[in-house]
Amino acid sequence: MSKAHVYKRDHINTDEIIPARYLNTDDEAELAKHCMEDIDAEFVNKVAEGDIIVAGDDFGCGSSREHAVWALRGARVQTVIANSFARIFYRNAIDNGFYLIESPQAAEKINNGDELEIDYKTGRIKNLTAGIDIDFKPLPEFALEIIRAGGLLEHIKTKKR
Repeated sequence: MSKAHVYKRDHINTDEIIPARYLNTDDEAELAKHCMEDIDAEFVNKVAEGDIIVAGDDFGCGSSREHAVWALRGARVQTVIANSFARIFYRNAIDNGFYLIESPQAAEKINNGDELEIDYKTGRIKNLTAGIDIDFKPLPEFALEIIRAGGLLEHIKTKKR
């Protein structure tokens, strides 16, 4: 089970996921210390390994920076569920081995603190707190291959062998 951290707003940008003042490192553990701090100063104290962020439209908009994905991974976030994602952030997530779930109905059906289980293969989010299921379209196989390999670079290395 995973706990939901819900931010019911649209356009959470990469500078809010990891503020630019911390982009002097690529160390995920260091970036994690500042993940989401401009939106929720207590996020890093509340998040536990495997927890999930839920948001509205256009999550990850703004600057193209892998640091946003690295900060989320460093904070041990399992996934982000949003109504929609900024195109570059979405691709950065896959290229860095981080699974995102696009579900236009999830933000309406998940509340802060709800306990969730995700079946990535069938495309189902079980909201155990509310007793409901939310369907989503699973990622295509090519994206899953990249994520399973740990990111695009690792995927390319395995294809060269």
